Amino acid sequence: MGGTVRLTATVTSDDEGLYCARCVQVEVAAEGGTIDEAVARLREALVSYFRHRPLPEVSSQPPIVMPIEIRLPD
Repeated sequence: MGGTVRLTATVTSDDEGLYCARCVQVEVAAEGGTIDEAVARLREALVSYFRHRPLPEVSSQPPIVMPIEIRLPD
């Protein structure tokens, strides 16, 4: 299955200084002490994930990533 596929990742941080990198196209995530470490771990996790699963259909248009706010009822 060799080759390269372009996926999209989001990276968020928590109050303890950990970073979480998540792939938008599939439910795979990884943590690290730095952004680079989180993304590197995500790459490793994705390679492992796709060893036994088909690659997703990836649009030629990149996804729109944006914050969204919701109001929860009291």
